[in-house]
Amino acid sequence: MDILLVASAFNSLTQRVFAELSDEGHHVDVVLASHGPDAVRAAVSEGCPELIVAPMLKSALPEDVWREHTCLIVHPGPPGDRGPSSLDWAIAEEASEWGVTVLQAEAAMDAGDVWADGSFRVPPAGKSDVYRNEVADAATAAVLLAVRRYADGSYKPRPQSDPGIDVVWRDYFRQEQRRIDWENDSTATVLRKLRGADSQPGVRDEICGREVFLHGGHPEDRLRGEPGELLATRAGAFCRATRDGAVWIPELRPRKNSGDPAPFRRPAASVLAGFPAPPGSGPGMPGSNDRPYWLPEIAAPLELPPDRTTWTDIRYRQRGRIGFLTFSFPGGAMSTTHCRRLLAAWRYALTRPTSVLVLGGARDFFSNGIHLNVIEAASDPAGESWSNLNAMNDLVEAVLRTTDRLVVAALGGNAAAGGVMLALAADEVWCRTGSVLNPHYRRMGLYGSEYWTYSLPRRVGAETAERLTTEALPVSSTEAGRIGLVDRLVPGGAREFTSEVERLAADLADDPDLPRRITAKATARHADELQRPLAEYRRAELARMRTVFFDPEAPYHALRSAFVRKLPNGSARPLVTEEAR
Repeated sequence: MDILLVASAFNSLTQRVFAELSDEGHHVDVVLASHGPDAVRAAVSEGCPELIVAPMLKSALPEDVWREHTCLIVHPGPPGDRGPSSLDWAIAEEASEWGVTVLQAEAAMDAGDVWADGSFRVPPAGKSDVYRNEVADAATAAVLLAVRRYADGSYKPRPQSDPGIDVVWRDYFRQEQRRIDWENDSTATVLRKLRGADSQPGVRDEICGREVFLHGGHPEDRLRGEPGELLATRAGAFCRATRDGAVWIPELRPRKNSGDPAPFRRPAASVLAGFPAPPGSGPGMPGSNDRPYWLPEIAAPLELPPDRTTWTDIRYRQRGRIGFLTFSFPGGAMSTTHCRRLLAAWRYALTRPTSVLVLGGARDFFSNGIHLNVIEAASDPAGESWSNLNAMNDLVEAVLRTTDRLVVAALGGNAAAGGVMLALAADEVWCRTGSVLNPHYRRMGLYGSEYWTYSLPRRVGAETAERLTTEALPVSSTEAGRIGLVDRLVPGGAREFTSEVERLAADLADDPDLPRRITAKATARHADELQRPLAEYRRAELARMRTVFFDPEAPYHALRSAFVRKLPNGSARPLVTEEAR
């Protein structure tokens, strides 16, 4: 069928629905509702779709469109649930199970007949994580079922007035309901409020007399202080005391009207660095603009003891001959600092006696490449772009040059741009079914680096590599497996991914053919280096990237700014990999 997707953004769910409908042989096009109702009408008129599907829609479809065409709306709530903040309420009310519904558009919001639905267990995770994983799994399955039912022509959708469907209207979840009472809220309550607002809209709060939005929340087991007191920083996050404990908050967002030139999400410590020090903090310390001098930086050990419950974004653990280096950065973005810290952790992992080293393995994002928000906030965005890309290249090169053990990249969620190329530097790529890969850079106006001109063609061939990087479309995990972009699909939900990776890694470590494979990879790397050194790939890629970074008129700068600041950029399919972007 010819299917038109109408979405407020080409977000993670829209990308997944696009990719999986395409896998089933449908011709799929996309129009962004954010471009206005006339853009939607024009896309319908020009494309003459047989079916319209709205995976993520924040505004109503034009009435003439839904009256004249069958339009299926994805609602992130069970049948009968209505309102604009369904998932927020589910997390706030600690629902153990939730659902998604594919319903037909009509005048009343979320009131149309039900074409398909699905349910899932709600994990103790942030809203955006749940949205990209459990919600996306259930929603995509429901969309595919609804499309098959529509194509069959014999299915009659179920009215929500049917017995067994309880209609519940849930109002917009406002900041007043998210507000944290630091004096009285327990740590569990604070975490629930923080997780329910991640990644959007954040929890509005005040720090050092300035209004900010808090993004993300993780428990801390040892640090304590007066309720609301700022206690420490760690790897860009800061720790704040609660009534009965403390929480780590990785990101802050200044208000748009605050006068801050960078009113968007970025590492919390870098935002705090620009705030006035609290009374009694003592004289300032020069030379740091990425963390406040008046808070101690308290690192966590790379190998965290099993009895600890604290936040750290990079961890190493070992089981027999298998090393696991996991990392989890907000939004999958990797700043210069992230890359350098992960490279240091990689070098540490190489000192350990293992034959298999697993990179990744956590649920949700693997990596989306360089950190556009940090770059946009920098005093010299071109220089920071250059530093970030070189740090990313250093990390990828270290993985490529690891020849004394087998390396597995384990993708529990989506990956894009340089994040895909980081995965491709491994010997094997394992990918959770349902993940979406964007192995390209073009929609940000970039040629790309991270040794993609070496890694991508050697996996999929030159012709397919050219198609992937020029079409710049999302690739489903199934299609990635078919073309050789990934080696193994790991079935199951995000909740089970880590344990399944551990089981598969144990099988790999016990494979009697493993020593031969390690020897063969070292031989192949040596042969490739003789044919064309990695340094030459890097030099050629960076020459093209440098030209873009340091040209103030290059489209990259406007595209980056629009992406970070959530401004229209005129693209039909902007590079969007996070729920709220």
